Amino acid sequence: MEKAEKTRTLAFFDTKPYDREKFDELSPKYGFNLKYIESKLGPQSAVMAEGCDGVIAFVNDTINAETIERLYNMGIRVIALRSAGYNNVDFKAAYGKIHVLHVPAYSPYAVAEHAMALLLALNRKIHRAYTRTRDHNFSIVGFTGFDMYGKTVGVIGTGRIGRVFVDICRGFGMKVIAYDPYPSPDSGIEFVELDKLFRESDIISLHCPLTKETHHIIDERALSMMKDGVYIINTSRGALIDTEALLEAIKSRKVGAVGLDVYEEEADFFYEDVSGDILEDDKLARLLTMPNVLVTAHQAFLTREALDNIAQTTMENLRAFFAGEPLPNEVCYYCGKISTCDRLHKERCF
Repeated sequence: MEKAEKTRTLAFFDTKPYDREKFDELSPKYGFNLKYIESKLGPQSAVMAEGCDGVIAFVNDTINAETIERLYNMGIRVIALRSAGYNNVDFKAAYGKIHVLHVPAYSPYAVAEHAMALLLALNRKIHRAYTRTRDHNFSIVGFTGFDMYGKTVGVIGTGRIGRVFVDICRGFGMKVIAYDPYPSPDSGIEFVELDKLFRESDIISLHCPLTKETHHIIDERALSMMKDGVYIINTSRGALIDTEALLEAIKSRKVGAVGLDVYEEEADFFYEDVSGDILEDDKLARLLTMPNVLVTAHQAFLTREALDNIAQTTMENLRAFFAGEPLPNEVCYYCGKISTCDRLHKERCF
């Protein structure tokens, strides 16, 4: 590891206590000075990066055209996302102005294991049992689950996380079918058409990115095709599911249980303590009242190993940027359009 030529100051937005330990350890080794900011990055808070050489942002920050323009006008030329997801970035606005880097893989095990934890808790009613026994109520009435052995789980998206989840499910003796627009023929996974997955799965788990094609991939039509009592797990992106359609399917008993680590409008709530406020999001409030819905606040990534990998990759991404090196973890306006991109990260996107 080679230190940057001079100490660079980086504005670190949406800081949480668990972020700082590893970044504090690594930043001096890389020659970086981190300016920790508790506020999320957005058009109004962007001014806090004044005088900095770059920005470290997170998945729920608002990195729209206005934010990008303000950062660019302050002389900032790099945004390092400490996340794999980047659907919160306006790449068209950033192209030619600010390089955007991300952490493509920090721990697929962390997210896949959390997805299974949600499934197990819902099936065996662990979340409800915990509350009941704390009140010294030791009745187990209403806690009947089912054997997961032999059940069919449909996995949508078979990237790193999806494949780890497939392996975990196989360990439980479950039958796995999967859908991916780019199936890997040598993966040993049984790929099926999406409608077939909807019809045959007892459990459906989402492990795909949010794109125009996957937005509301679980909608009223998809839900109507599913088995009565289907379990749905989402640890990917909230907007993969049409929340209103999901609520109706839960109320009609079409959906048996739902485990969500993400939510369509999570940016205003997740990672924050709003316990003293009235929850103004009616859809989220309704989900939280349902005994067969388990919501966690986008914490699937939160393991020690993942935090270490996130910090290491983020620092390395920034070191490479300031050293003038190629940026293998850069994302740009053309990255998703392979036919029009001749760089493929062998050199910078612009």
